[in-house]
Amino acid sequence: MEKKLVYTGKTKDVYELENGNCLLKFKDDCTGKDGVFDPGENQVGVTIDGVGDVNLRMSIYFFEKVNAAGIKTHFINANLEDTTMEVLPAKVFGHGLEVICRHKAVGSFIRRYGDYIEDGADLPAYVEMTFKDDAKGDPLVIKDALVALGVMTDKQYEDIKEMTQKITQIVADDLKEKGLVLYDIKFEFGYDPEGNVMLIDEIASGNMRVYKDGKYIDPMTLSELFFA
Repeated sequence: MEKKLVYTGKTKDVYELENGNCLLKFKDDCTGKDGVFDPGENQVGVTIDGVGDVNLRMSIYFFEKVNAAGIKTHFINANLEDTTMEVLPAKVFGHGLEVICRHKAVGSFIRRYGDYIEDGADLPAYVEMTFKDDAKGDPLVIKDALVALGVMTDKQYEDIKEMTQKITQIVADDLKEKGLVLYDIKFEFGYDPEGNVMLIDEIASGNMRVYKDGKYIDPMTLSELFFA
């Protein structure tokens, strides 16, 4: 099938297919700085052989689980031989939005609110959103602003929040069975021509903060433990 490159991303390239769907090509490039992997960075900092493959494998695993739970995603199928995933076309919110669900208080949450909560304290599946804007450091944005700016409707916000909490629980329960604790996870959502919200992008180790026996597990180690 003919494909046309429409976007070159940090960790994936996006192609348009003849049938109207899109093809995501997973790369071995990772975000980081000075050759050190960091999922929170906004630039490609390191290339790790095989990372595209494990990210795709984990994404397939969780997208199939999420679809089976009746939650709408863009996932159609995948090809592990060429590290690609066929997906439904979706519009992103604004110029791109990241949705974070937190089960524990760590990272930027502690940097912002550390005067009010202890590091590692439990959170009630707390959902927050940030604009994807490298120059501005991915600023936090609240529901009222998203609606006022016309980025999404009130209903779309509530749908994203509910879907995020359900998907996070699916991932957390799965990791728990392997003796792993999910602290937080980052998602991206889009919408179809009718405005229906769907989970897009990937569900991979580089998008989640996971601990085992109180110690942080880096994404590549997490992938190894996950598929062991």
